[in-house]
Amino acid sequence: MVGNGKTKKWRFSLHKSSSSSSPVTEKTMPLDEFICPISGLLMFDPVVVSSGQTFERSSVEVCQKLNFVPVLADGSKPDFSIMIPNLTLKTAIANWCVSTGVDSPPGAPEYRLVEDSVRKLMSSSNVDSRFRDSERDLLRRVAEKPPVIITHAATQLNPRSVHHLFSTSSSDESVFANIPYTPPLPLVTRPSCYSSSPSASTCSEIVIDKTLDPTSNTSDEHNFATKLGNVDVLVQEQSVILLRKLTRTDEEARVSLCTPRLLVALRQCLVSKHAAVQANAVAALVNLSLEKTNKLKIVRSGIIPSLIDVFKSGVSESQEHAAGVLFSLSLEEENKTAIGVLGALQPLLNALHSDSERTRHDSALALYHLSLEQSNRVKLVKLGAVSNLLTLLETGLAGRVLLVLCNLATSNEGKSALLDSNAVECLFQKLRNGDSNESTRENCVACLYSLSIGSMRFKGLAKAARATEVLRVVEKTGSERAREKAKRMLMMLRERDYAEEGMNWEALLEEGVSQTWYRGNSTGF
Repeated sequence: MVGNGKTKKWRFSLHKSSSSSSPVTEKTMPLDEFICPISGLLMFDPVVVSSGQTFERSSVEVCQKLNFVPVLADGSKPDFSIMIPNLTLKTAIANWCVSTGVDSPPGAPEYRLVEDSVRKLMSSSNVDSRFRDSERDLLRRVAEKPPVIITHAATQLNPRSVHHLFSTSSSDESVFANIPYTPPLPLVTRPSCYSSSPSASTCSEIVIDKTLDPTSNTSDEHNFATKLGNVDVLVQEQSVILLRKLTRTDEEARVSLCTPRLLVALRQCLVSKHAAVQANAVAALVNLSLEKTNKLKIVRSGIIPSLIDVFKSGVSESQEHAAGVLFSLSLEEENKTAIGVLGALQPLLNALHSDSERTRHDSALALYHLSLEQSNRVKLVKLGAVSNLLTLLETGLAGRVLLVLCNLATSNEGKSALLDSNAVECLFQKLRNGDSNESTRENCVACLYSLSIGSMRFKGLAKAARATEVLRVVEKTGSERAREKAKRMLMMLRERDYAEEGMNWEALLEEGVSQTWYRGNSTGF
């Protein structure tokens, strides 16, 4: 509400009365849907998160920054991995402000006020970090899947009734790259081998040979490590399957079993010539990597080179899980540089063209997280990643590929490579097609905006791509952030046009020649 030249913000209590369903009698009392459940403020920029609730954007960003997931009034916990602008609600709030005599909607809430509200909620809650919460929810849903039994291929030695875990296609996820204002926030999501929606190929039950007692010493990592190193392939396979099953749902087991000795034994299984041993070993590693405390241990155990070998020569199922492991490990900040140095970037780039959708999507997400690190951006440019990624803009992987391109565009090396590879034309063509979802369009604009900053080449490339007409459409129909970036690019292009039109090039050239002649004569010949 505006008055006396100052912006006033609505603030309401987070605690709602149980009789909130009764008709509101006060004209100036907003609907509950207009109030952010976290900050208690009338929303300025409402966004829908993955779990379906709507919050003020700054509230979600503060929660992400503080690794905090609040417990809502109904006892549920929101999933902040995706934010989609709720333009309908924003319009409704604006209409309400007008109908109640408020001249305009409230301005963006002060970051300090939102952070204070979140910290108060944190002080009264005892929850784990956002990674632990999302993973716990993930595993709870995985455990509810119907069982499907899948046996080994006929070419396996000693066929046994053991195989495969859970399989599903990746869900379409969109993430906003906050460029250039702040670095993109790490995605809080999961490997594609996990899904809440069952499919015909889903397997959530592993059948184990009765000769191995699943109740004997299953918590003893020494016993596991010994059996995993056994020369008998049957013992080795049954042990790795049991490890996979145990670590699928037991968080304590994942932490206690992730020791250097067991990781060394598991690493040997990753390069096994027996497909069943290899596939189940990589799947068990996915389970272990879900625990935040394990992510650094796994990378330091020297297991990354073995995962790279799986990409090169492993069976399809093993490659799918290997992509999931690298994606999971890349969530840890301290792992990003190490994974890049150990040579995982090239295999991940190759995996973007895999026949497996799960492999493609998890590889793209791993590359997104790894490209948040500057050293990896330089490596990706040297590996020719830009042209590789641009070829995927017209595929179903476009949304995640754009996230990597947005990261590359923030570095000088990446910007030069993108401009050299005709990225401006490709991105404007993607916008011109109009067949993309809102998040993909926003990331296209964000990448273009990053390329335009400080670049003398961008204007000429943008003109050749007929950028003005595309940007005007985005300015009218895009999301709030996309409209703002499109507006800035249009202003920049117009300012440069005006500067060139008002410049007397002949006089400038004559002046330049004259000054050169004078400087030359002043020094003598």
